[in-house]
Amino acid sequence: MTYRIRTAKGDEKWVWEQGQGIYDAAGELQLLEGFITDITDRQKSNLALRQKAQELEQALQELGRTQAQLVQSEKMSSLGQLVAGVAHEINNPVNFIYGNLNHANYYIEDLLRLVQLYERHYPQPVPEIQREIEAIDLNFLMEDLPKLLASMRVGAERIQKIVVSLRHFSRMDEAEFKAVNLHEGIESTLMILQNRLKARPDSPGIQVIRDYAELPLVECYAGQINQVFMNILSNAIDALEENSPARQALDPTYTPIIQIQTRVIDDNWVAIHILDNGPGIPTSVQKRIFDPFFTTKPVGKGTGLGMSISYQIITDNHRGTLRCHSQLGQGTEFVMQIPIYQRQMREGSSAL
Repeated sequence: MTYRIRTAKGDEKWVWEQGQGIYDAAGELQLLEGFITDITDRQKSNLALRQKAQELEQALQELGRTQAQLVQSEKMSSLGQLVAGVAHEINNPVNFIYGNLNHANYYIEDLLRLVQLYERHYPQPVPEIQREIEAIDLNFLMEDLPKLLASMRVGAERIQKIVVSLRHFSRMDEAEFKAVNLHEGIESTLMILQNRLKARPDSPGIQVIRDYAELPLVECYAGQINQVFMNILSNAIDALEENSPARQALDPTYTPIIQIQTRVIDDNWVAIHILDNGPGIPTSVQKRIFDPFFTTKPVGKGTGLGMSISYQIITDNHRGTLRCHSQLGQGTEFVMQIPIYQRQMREGSSAL
């Protein structure tokens, strides 16, 4: 057996004791014999090795987290550059089309007025012109052409809004804190996710409820914050898409909803709440939701990095908090809080 003793000088020693009893013919214990070995040095070595192993394990875990973050950051940086490039390439021709629509509208209005003047002063055209009028259905053309131009204008404006959203979302490579409008980041993310939110033949779509407060400009890494919005909103959409058919089969009035709230806290912090009325998250999963590589999604669909990196972005890079509240059958809420003024916080920390 191994145990500790304290010597007469007050030193602490580890010893290993081994012994056996000596018995007489009647089975009575007569004496004990054995020896005690000082294993203090060996014990200290074992303790040092165990401590070193724990340190190495922690370092390996930290290395894994750092590597995952670097890989994800590189992917997001590449995505940001790609999105920015696409937005730039789309922007020029769309502006060209949108600008020329005004001129086309004026020209067509002039031509239609001219046709109307011809009809007024030459009500009986020659047979060849009359046949062409009937062939092209001139009356319908004169009525529908302005509507066609108006529809083209709406489409061009829609593309311009998408380009603006892509530019807002693609701010991945900004290396400095900048004061930004968080609502623009949320809206740009929703615009990119619009295709997953709208109704389809097999789905009623997801309703988005906005409850925005009057927020000041917030100092942050805009691209990183947009990445957090994208991760949380994408997870909410995934949960609602998987859960909605079963919920609607039980309750035909059920509507999938994502609610986004923003608030100012104590004039120094802002809070963003993203809630859904999906299936909720079990308590056992909530405990691990921010762990690297943890995912409940099928192989090939989830990497387990999105929420872990979102947590690091909010807590490490922005000195904020990210929490998850959920109940099974009641939905899930993510609450992120970040300081409004990052520079003041960091300068204050440096001074301390």
